[in-house]
Amino acid sequence: MIDASGARPVDRARLRHRALPLAVLGCWLVWATLAWWTAPRSVDAADLERDLAAGRVVTLARAAGWEDRGPWGRRPEPRYAQHGSTVVWARPDGQFRYAYVPAPVPQGGSVEDATDPGPVTDPGPATEPGPGQEADPLADSRARAAVTRHGDSLADTLADAAALLALTIGVGWLLMLVAGPPPVAGSRWYWFWIGLLPYALGVLAWAWRERWRAEAPVTGTRGSGWRGFGGLVVGGILVSMAVAVLGILLGGYVVPGG
Repeated sequence: MIDASGARPVDRARLRHRALPLAVLGCWLVWATLAWWTAPRSVDAADLERDLAAGRVVTLARAAGWEDRGPWGRRPEPRYAQHGSTVVWARPDGQFRYAYVPAPVPQGGSVEDATDPGPVTDPGPATEPGPGQEADPLADSRARAAVTRHGDSLADTLADAAALLALTIGVGWLLMLVAGPPPVAGSRWYWFWIGLLPYALGVLAWAWRERWRAEAPVTGTRGSGWRGFGGLVVGGILVSMAVAVLGILLGGYVVPGG
């Protein structure tokens, strides 16, 4: 294909090389937006009271913290517990919130947390709190519909979409790394370890260097597997520190979990 000015033919192979990293970046931006929006945000118990009063609680359950270990695309899951001290709720806007609200201790002694197989619990009939105790928000008449509601909320749907998109990015990158042309700046093992950096930052680095700038000559030593593993360890620490600092500077809403 030649343009009207008589310029040289368009390099279709070059266009394909440029289209791939742009597609990876586009998918990553969609994932990052969904993951950021649905990330659980820690708030005060007063925020739960305000959301209940305004009817902004779709689902509501108690948990004993969060299970957030695993690959970078895995969504945090509450560890549901009947008497957990963390109250988790989903809002109509597709966000998750949680607050520290200890469960009321029944008369006669403490109750051990009982693991619950899912987010739907039945708090039983509402009871008046004893002396020095706060009312259980799950037993609030305004919360009973949210506590017993079945099915996924908008927040669950968006979080699942983010997890599926993360899986697609990860699997697609791995297939291209294994079956594609040999990498230029490092070995396949080098990019395998770098690609495991948090938030898929290593996948973006691979797309930029090995696809967008594939024709650029290698400067210095070509990355080996051991070098990639070291980059994963050091890079993971630096990314975690950066997220923590940003969380302190910008707050928990802008940087959830930071």
